[in-house]
Amino acid sequence: MKRARQRTIRPRNPLALDPLLKKGGVHQRKDKRGSRARQKAVLRRSSAGS
Repeated sequence: MKRARQRTIRPRNPLALDPLLKKGGVHQRKDKRGSRARQKAVLRRSSAGS
C-alpha cells in the first residue's frame, strides 16, 4: 500500500512581518462618495437582518 506524501511546510515571508509595514494601517476614502457608500452598506446590513 502506498503512503501519503508529507507536505513540506513553507517558511513565512519575512518581509510580510516587517514592523515598518504595519504602520500603513487601513486605508479609507476621505471624499463624500466613500462615506455615502459606507452608509448605504450599513443600512443594507441593518435592514437585511430585520
